[in-house]
Amino acid sequence: MNTAQQNKLGPFIVLIFIYFLVGFLTTVNGQCQAPLKIAFLMHAGELKNTFITLISFSFFLAYLLNGTLGYKWINKFGYKKTLIRGLLVMVCGLTVFFFSSWFTVRYENLNVLIAGAHIPYGYFIFLFGSYLMGTSATLLQVVINPYVAAYEVKGTQPVQRMNIVCAFNSFGTTIAPFFVTGVMFGGLAIEEVQVKQLMVPFLILAAFIAFTAFITQRLYLPDVMHTKAAKGEKLERSIWSFRHLTLGVIAIFFYVGAEVSIGVNVNLNAFELENSGQTLSFFGMKHIVIGGIDFGLPALLATLYWGGLMVGRIVSSYLKHISPRIQLTVTTILAASFTLIALVTNNLWLLVTVGLFHSVMWGCIFTLAITGLNKYTSKASGVFMMGVFGGAVFPFLQGILADSWGSWQYTWILVVICELVMLYYALLGSKIRKTDEVENTP
Repeated sequence: MNTAQQNKLGPFIVLIFIYFLVGFLTTVNGQCQAPLKIAFLMHAGELKNTFITLISFSFFLAYLLNGTLGYKWINKFGYKKTLIRGLLVMVCGLTVFFFSSWFTVRYENLNVLIAGAHIPYGYFIFLFGSYLMGTSATLLQVVINPYVAAYEVKGTQPVQRMNIVCAFNSFGTTIAPFFVTGVMFGGLAIEEVQVKQLMVPFLILAAFIAFTAFITQRLYLPDVMHTKAAKGEKLERSIWSFRHLTLGVIAIFFYVGAEVSIGVNVNLNAFELENSGQTLSFFGMKHIVIGGIDFGLPALLATLYWGGLMVGRIVSSYLKHISPRIQLTVTTILAASFTLIALVTNNLWLLVTVGLFHSVMWGCIFTLAITGLNKYTSKASGVFMMGVFGGAVFPFLQGILADSWGSWQYTWILVVICELVMLYYALLGSKIRKTDEVENTP
């Protein structure tokens, strides 16, 4: 990228907006769990938690299966065209969500019996839509992460730029819970939610993303140098031979597992407490009513968690003198401590404060994992995305444990384990060996 272009903010702003959309729609997908637990899985019996967490599982499964696809597309089509393709896949996913809702309403009596649970066919269509949404998020992040790290903006460092785009991503995740409860379901009580309410919002979102792809196609978005193999060039080493990258993929697997588990399951825990007669309150308020719409305290819990990530990322974007390794060490220790206390006391308000500590972890791990990789960077970004599969595994495992143990309370021990793995990466796993240093390709 030439000097005249590198200080331009245009491409950076475009990527910020798209990363916002990724965060918003990722959380919309996850926050649909609680309402759809009623709308789709009314007759799922004791397996409701297991089946409903399959929504997040399907979404994050796409990261495992399609991470390398993003790298291949970048090398073949470039960053911009891969970005456009990722947005179009998102349109397809939202369209499938619409069809799932329509099919369930049109053929409400069609269902399959699994282990005594009656599951409508439309639910499985929704899972496929969730997989497509995850595929889109994978492709977009494979583009955005290395681009942001490599695209030079005057007065910033890579970890700062990562935290800036992640802050806007978190803004999307913060407003998404209220969008689901207040817009998609009109503030109805959870037991009154109906599948038909999904159709119009998903069609509108699909049209908006299609328009975004149309506009992005006409914007200037240059490739960045030294982040992918040159045309016809073969990479001499296996991407997995870089120890700090391999361990970084493992670290991000546990990070996303922890992040998503709290983000999508804390409201399920909240509904469980309410159903057991333990009334939630926020500064004495039992309801959050805005414009006559009851947004609900479970949604507020999720919003505060994602909002903590947003605030933390905004603050951390100014911490250019503190190394990613130190930031990751401090935040993992604090996150593990707060989660453990919340688990013992069954205090969900304390649990959501962990979002503040989670805020810097993605940027820190990614920056540490790709340091010094140069021409291997785009491929590294692809395999790095495979680690996001943790967002499928841990929430699903947590749902199984919740059904087995009869409560969500002690399932948060999984998050504590995740924090300890990331602490290891911060202290030891992220150190770069001499053999893992790569020179720039002219």
